[in-house]
Amino acid sequence: MLSLIYDLRFWYYKILDFPRLQYLILGLLFLFLFIPMTKKWKFPSLMLLFGLIAVIIIQGIVIYPYLLGQKSVPDFGTGIIKTADTFDVVSANVLIDNRQSEAFLKIINQQDPDILLVMEVDDWWVKELQGLKKNYPYQLEYPLDNAYGMSLYSKIPMEHKEIKFLKHDDVPSFHVIMTLPSGKSFNFHGIHPVAPVPSNKYPDNVGEEEIALLKIGKLVAENPLPSMVAGDFNDVSWSHSSRMFGQQGNLKNVRIGRGLYNTFDATSFFLRWPLDHYFVTKEFELVELERLSEFGSDHYPFYAKFALEP
Repeated sequence: MLSLIYDLRFWYYKILDFPRLQYLILGLLFLFLFIPMTKKWKFPSLMLLFGLIAVIIIQGIVIYPYLLGQKSVPDFGTGIIKTADTFDVVSANVLIDNRQSEAFLKIINQQDPDILLVMEVDDWWVKELQGLKKNYPYQLEYPLDNAYGMSLYSKIPMEHKEIKFLKHDDVPSFHVIMTLPSGKSFNFHGIHPVAPVPSNKYPDNVGEEEIALLKIGKLVAENPLPSMVAGDFNDVSWSHSSRMFGQQGNLKNVRIGRGLYNTFDATSFFLRWPLDHYFVTKEFELVELERLSEFGSDHYPFYAKFALEP
């Protein structure tokens, strides 16, 4: 129940917001075990019973929109898909220490997306990804050795390419305008804010708002073009900060109504939650959404195909 508190100074309260599906599963399991094991229903037993029920209700309310709610980003209609109006994108955190570049490139070559956003790239990863430039004539690269480097590769022309530093001077975000063959344009924002863990260098989420996300929401709200925000948010989409960011920019979460699509942690069977996201404005419709295969990173690549309506 402490996970309902989102504005405390301590970082571990932020972490409590992540494993809500796990809370729900464990709450149900413990409830089914507790009831038949309880012989005498005294006050402590009743308090524990009510506590378990409260946990199940709280987490159920949070998880419900993703599994059974109405889709916030509509499916593409039944009409014929016009290639000139559609594009697909893969967002992938490769993990800076991961050296399985061949496995990653195999996934990308099979999927062959129009846009590829790669996070946690250093000089080694950028060198390994040079072969992509044959199929992706438009690039934006900013490798770093602090696990916040990014690269963007696109078959779609990119204009007004800009690298911003929304909070820290070595945590970049990418901002470009992309124009589809149909002539329709949209803003693409690639972000990877810092994680909500103790850090002297990156004190985000410790006693202050998530400045990076809120600044992106403001950028989207101030621009009339359709917009997409993609990347590893280091945050779950049901958190207070993610919801505020979405509301500020009138952005919709593609997961709602479709499932959780947990992308982290790929190395754990149970401790997984959605950290990689696509948020889009109302002009977008979703054609396809898929979590791709693991390749040695702690994140799964996240694939989506969109149609951009007038």
